Amino acid sequence: MKKITLSVLVLASALSASVFAQTAATEVQRDVNQQARIENGLKSGSLTTREAARLEKQEAVIQRAEAQAMKDGTLSAAEKARIQKMQNRESRQIYKEKHDAQRGNPNSLSSQRMQADVQRNLNQQTRIENGVKDGSLTNREVAHLESREARISRQEARAGSDGFVGKNEQRRLQHMENRTSNKIYNQRHDAQVRN
Repeated sequence: MKKITLSVLVLASALSASVFAQTAATEVQRDVNQQARIENGLKSGSLTTREAARLEKQEAVIQRAEAQAMKDGTLSAAEKARIQKMQNRESRQIYKEKHDAQRGNPNSLSSQRMQADVQRNLNQQTRIENGVKDGSLTNREVAHLESREARISRQEARAGSDGFVGKNEQRRLQHMENRTSNKIYNQRHDAQVRN
């Protein structure tokens, strides 16, 4: 009887971890998609630097909510629904900004700096997503990394809020991104793995 009960508990635990991994991967995948849409908007000129900065500000809010929700290692149905609602609202806002009358100059230095920063976000979100999928990142590690990504997105929003991203602003952002990149690598290659 004890063996059967223990087996059921182990199976339930494994299924729960698998469901959380799928849920976390879904949320991070949405982050990846939204970052790609922002970057594409900058490259095509359908987003100005200022519009991209406003979108990055909201991305930071979403990432912070994800980090807060995942920091205990679980993601409840209510937390997931709240995050999805935020992501849906952001998705509509990206569409609206990309299809309004404002046009950006994708060849301007400011736009190219913002494009590079958003591309870096996209790359780092993809690496986090891959860590969730392959089990190399624990739930708490994902929460910590999303918190760092939220800080970077907030700084990008500040840098581009006036419609211009300068060299020094980009240098500070790159420094933050480099530190987060190293953290992603270290956490994906440490001894901790998702159960």
